[in-house]
Amino acid sequence: MTTETAENAGGVQPGTKKGFGLECPIADKRFQNDEVKHIWKECQEESFWYRALPLSLGSMAITGGLIYNGVWKQSKRFGPFPKLAVAGIIGYAVGKASYMGTCREKFQKLGPEFSKGFGPGWGGPGCGGPGGCGHKHCTHVCQECKKTEEAGAASAKPAQS
Repeated sequence: MTTETAENAGGVQPGTKKGFGLECPIADKRFQNDEVKHIWKECQEESFWYRALPLSLGSMAITGGLIYNGVWKQSKRFGPFPKLAVAGIIGYAVGKASYMGTCREKFQKLGPEFSKGFGPGWGGPGCGGPGGCGHKHCTHVCQECKKTEEAGAASAKPAQS
């Protein structure tokens, strides 16, 4: 009896896809480094406690003061609550957005796979950029992609001459 997974039982090596060539090992959705998880959690907590909550409460306090002093009018039906809620939501969103740069710096300290950005199209002419190899989630050039590009460039040069 063997304890092979269903994927390995079919003869497919880890890090490959059936019929599609090699899969990028860094962009594997199951790959989540403990450092990445730790930084993500840290960013979420710090952005809430140090930016979002203070800006939300501050904007609500300022809005309440403006309503109390008569600069802004209360709603006849709902009172000051709609304006306070909108001020709180805007303060929260601005606080979370203002912490993005700090989180980006923390992720960039991890290594080169995080320094180019996230998402499709960030990788440049390698995987994910225009003319890439179809690995839209990669931010680096795979060995298989390099071989494909070199073969394409070698076959294109004699045709141009």
